[in-house]
Order: sequence, then structure tokens, then C-alpha cells
Amino acid sequence: MAVKLLLPVLLCLVFGARAKLTEEELKNFLQGTYEKEASQKCYKANVAEFDYETDITNKAKEELTTATTLEIAAWVKDVWTKYFKDIDPSDYNDPILKRQVRTVHILGDAALSKEKLGTITNTTNQMTGIYGVGKICPYTKQDCDLKKEGLTLEPDIEDLVAKSTDYDELLYVWKSWRDATGAKMKDLYKTYVTLANEAAKANNFTDRGAFWRFAYEDDNFVQHMDDLWTKVEPLYTELHKYVGRKLKQRYGDKLDVSDGLIPAHVFGNMWAQSWGNLADLVMPFPNITKMDVDAALKEQGYTVLKLFQTADEFYQSMGLFPMGVCYNESAGAMINRPNDGREVVCHASAWDFCDGKTYRLKPKRLSRLKMCTQVNFEDFTTIHHEMGHIQYYMQYKDQPYAFREGANPGFHEAIGDTIALSVATPNHLKEIKLLKEYNNTYEASINSLMRMALEKVAFLPFGLLIDKWRWDVFSGSVPETKWNSHWWEYRQKYQKVKAPIQRSDETDFDPGAKFHVPGDSQYIAYFLAHILQFQFYKSLCIAAQQYDPSNNKTAPLHDCDFYKSTAAGDKLKEGLKLGSSKHWSETLDILTGTKEVSAEPLLEYFQPLYEFLKKENALAEAPRVRINIFVLYLTRIRDATPFFRLGAKEKHSANVTSEESKSSSAA
Repeated sequence: MAVKLLLPVLLCLVFGARAKLTEEELKNFLQGTYEKEASQKCYKANVAEFDYETDITNKAKEELTTATTLEIAAWVKDVWTKYFKDIDPSDYNDPILKRQVRTVHILGDAALSKEKLGTITNTTNQMTGIYGVGKICPYTKQDCDLKKEGLTLEPDIEDLVAKSTDYDELLYVWKSWRDATGAKMKDLYKTYVTLANEAAKANNFTDRGAFWRFAYEDDNFVQHMDDLWTKVEPLYTELHKYVGRKLKQRYGDKLDVSDGLIPAHVFGNMWAQSWGNLADLVMPFPNITKMDVDAALKEQGYTVLKLFQTADEFYQSMGLFPMGVCYNESAGAMINRPNDGREVVCHASAWDFCDGKTYRLKPKRLSRLKMCTQVNFEDFTTIHHEMGHIQYYMQYKDQPYAFREGANPGFHEAIGDTIALSVATPNHLKEIKLLKEYNNTYEASINSLMRMALEKVAFLPFGLLIDKWRWDVFSGSVPETKWNSHWWEYRQKYQKVKAPIQRSDETDFDPGAKFHVPGDSQYIAYFLAHILQFQFYKSLCIAAQQYDPSNNKTAPLHDCDFYKSTAAGDKLKEGLKLGSSKHWSETLDILTGTKEVSAEPLLEYFQPLYEFLKKENALAEAPRVRINIFVLYLTRIRDATPFFRLGAKEKHSANVTSEESKSSSAA
């Protein structure tokens, strides 16, 4: 992803070191020439990359992307050398200027030589190309013609994984996808890591991981993420136990969970990062009328366009900007997989073209949307997520170029998910007529929370471990000969899942089978966003007067819907319009009333489900304990037979120890 590599340069480019310009001269330069030229370069780069990612086998577009990257890198380096190379935030008094200088005195990948920048750009393009065109043969025809009969990830493979309950078919698909993607980019990733680290060191960071963490403005960021995980891990553990037991019932002897780990291919998701497709299997109260939103969407004739329009209407109901421009296909958006033979990267994302008016949906950060959308509730939710990015872009579009970013990367990922939490409530689904005959009983509420937990709680460890693994790779704390095994160590430690078949450090590169790894896209933002969104949600619910923390028993947090609340919209706007012009803690304070990230709202949201899971898991384990005690009792009776036969006054035979005697008496 050429522009992805360049975004730290293009979107964060006012870098500090002692300059010849006075404070006033630097202000004028940043507000005038720099603002105009940086926006133009950003637009040009993103157009080139968007065009490439929607036609990834087009060699001319790939070459144009690389050429554009090199052209802009040369401009970046020239500006940096003339104006930013020798300045430092401490050189200036104006707090806004100091913050701009902090953001822009990082040169980013443009610090590499032209040759090396071209290499890292091409390397990333090759890896995302491998991922984008990856196909596998069907399980029933494993020697197929890939070009004619091969299955793509979206929608073919994902649909199959979501619906199949054939253990062996799922295993075949799981392995085949990794053979078709990750295994083919192992050597390319080595090149990428070397050059990514070289660029980071040229910017005075120890490695790429440290360079990425700079955006979070937190000297103890890693520890704080670990602390958040410690808070939520008990909830995840109970969910994992409950789901594991249900999966064991489904697959019987084929599924070995004796070590407390669940094989990674049976969760209904290619990466076991979301378990929503197991809902029918694990629903606590299956006889309660279920929320079949997929069926309702189809019954009511929803089209892909109507999904986007409905999501757009939710944002507008809060007094936020309309976003029709971002999903307008005639204006360049891609919301359907092309049927003209083009190969595309379907991974959904939103793009900001840096000109304050062009926004599109697509797998990247421009003001345009790109998705291979299907009419189902999962994609409906994803649309709200991606539109959250677009809304953020629109809200901070009037900030100086250096501040047109989220307060930190986690904020950007959390906004749309906050909206989606409200959209997914039974109350809202009833409001927009996608849910009928729903009674909000205790059983229905637990079912609803389970559905949400299968997405939100199940994701947490995966969201954490991807970048923890990459930080280790970048720092060199794990050698490349152990990259794959280290990946599985983390998946076992955090997710409590294991590879379903033997994996190799020599031939396998399983991290590469996840888009964000070859795509050079940070992932810890998603973990942080899954915490932040519940903070934002609770605050907006209170602002909308749809939640009262002192009355959370009769009107719990998870029932809140702030649809049509302009009060909630005003609070959201107040935080979003700041972009990155203030430290994220100040923006968080505006949005939530606290400057600290907290897992408490998430735990409050899921508290009824947590109590249910603990009770169910304890009951499931209790019979085993009683049986084990009974077996022990019978064993002791058997071993003590000579004692009873000889009489209480006679001694045990020599082969019975005194400790065994004590245990037998105790039993």
C-alpha cells in the first residue's frame, strides 16, 4: 500500500528542528504554501492508490502508484530539508505551533533513499497483491482451475467458513487460505521489516513499532494496553469456556480442547477474531424469538445502496453531516465488487482525499468508501463503522493539514463502532422495522448481549496480539526463524486458540493471511477502539437522556439507543472537530468527562452476561468435580480393603504409606 506507507509523511508533516524561519514566518508558511501543497500531494497520492486497489492486477496502475509515491517523497524531503530539518517544538512559544512542529518534524518513509523507498513500496504492493488475488479450490474439487473455479476470500470463503459445520472442510479451507497468501509472502515480509526499521531509525526511533506508537502520545502505552487487557480478560475467559463447551458438543471427538485451547478454524471466521457466526450454536436461550436481521433485510428488499442510505440517515438524525458523497458510485466510490473482470482488495475502508470535499468508501483512509458489500447485518454494521471515519474526516476538515487526523488512531476506529452499538440494539432495530415481535425479557436480553459479545469481546485478544507480535518482530526480540511459532504462542496466550494442524517456521507465515499485516496497517488501534467505543457510547447515552447510571438495573446500558438525539450529536461533534489539534486525553475529556481510557463502561455493558456465564460455567464444571470425588472415594475404599478385613486394631500392610492412610481416612 504505497500511500499507507506515505500517510505518516503526508498527513503528519510539520516536523521540528531549528529553522531559519521565525515563529511568525513558520506560521505563515504552514498556513499558506505548505497547507496548499501538502493537500494537493495527498490528494494525488490517494487517487493513485485508490485506483490501484480497485484494479490490483493492472500493472500500469501499480507503476503509477509507485511513481507517485516517489514523486511525493521527493517533495516531502525537500520541504523537510528546507523548513523542518533543524527545528524543534521547544523553539516556539505558540502552543498550536509547537504541536504542529511535533507532528511534522517526522520525515517518515521519505527518509529512505529513492531506491529503498521504491523497494518498500513495491514490496508492500506485492504482498497486498498476493492477498487481494488469493484464491483456493473448493473442498469438493481440490484440483480445480483456480482462475475459473477458485474461491475468493470475499464473499466465497467467508460465506463458507460462516456456514459450514464440516470439521474437515473447515480445516482444508483454513490451511488452503494460508498456503495461498501468507506462505507466499514470507520472504517479502523480511524485506519489508528491514526497510521499515531503517526508515524508523532515520527518524530517530528504535524501530517501526516505536514509530507507530509515537502517534499515541503515551510513554507507557504498551503497559496501559496490557492493563486494559487484564481488566477485560476475565470476561473473555468465561465467554471462551462457554463457547468451547458448545463447540465440543458439535464436533465431539474431532475437537480436542483438553488443553484449554480451541482449534482456530471452528469459530465461523477465518481468523477466529469474531464469533458471531456461532450465534445459533451458543445462544443461551434458543427458544426465544431470535433477532434475524439478515432475513428482515432481504424480506424488506434492502439493496446495497439502501444499506448505506439507512446508515447515513442515522448520522443525520443526530445533526451530523450527510455523507452521500462517500458512497456515490458515479463519483468514484466502490460499494459493490466490480463485475467487469477487475481484481480488487475488498477489505472495507474509508478514504479522505485531503481536499475537504472528496470522500469515498474503500479499503483505505481516503474520503471515499470501498466495500464489496453484501446485504446482511454484518455488512450493515461495517458500513456504520466506515461512515464513522468519513464523519470524522468531515468534522475536522477545517483544521490545519497537520491536525487532520484522529485524536489518536484508536479514536478514528471507535467512532463508527460507537454508532453501531446504538444501531444494534433491539430498540433501534424495532424503530427502523428490522425487528418484529421482540419482547425485552431477561432471556432475550442475555441473548442480545451474547450476540454482541461474540463480536466485541471475542475480538479483544486478537486486536491486542497482532501488534504485540509485530512489535516483537520489529524490535528483533524474536528472530525471523521463529516468527510463525511466536505468532502461535501469542494466539494461545491471549486468544486461547491453537493451530488446528502442525505449523512450520520454515514454510508457513500465518500472520500474512490477515490483511493488515501485508498491508502495513497498524492494528492496536482496533483493540483500543473496542474499549473506547463503550466509553463514548455511555457518554452519548447519558447526553441523549437514554441512560441513567443510577438506574441501570431497570434500564441497563446495553438497551440505550441515541438515534435522533441532537444532544448526543453535539457532544460528538465537539470532540471530532478538534482532529489531533489537542492531546487525545483532552478530546476524551470532552467526549466522556474523563481523561483516562477505562474498560469499566465495557464491563458495565456486559455485566449481566458475565454473571450468566460464570454461573453456567460453574454448573458445567461442578458435576465433574463431584464425579472425581466419588471416584476417589471408591478408589480409597478399594485400596483400604485389607484394613477392613483385618480389623481396626491391626496395621496396614507394608506397601501402604502413612500419607495414603491419612488420605484414605479423610475420604
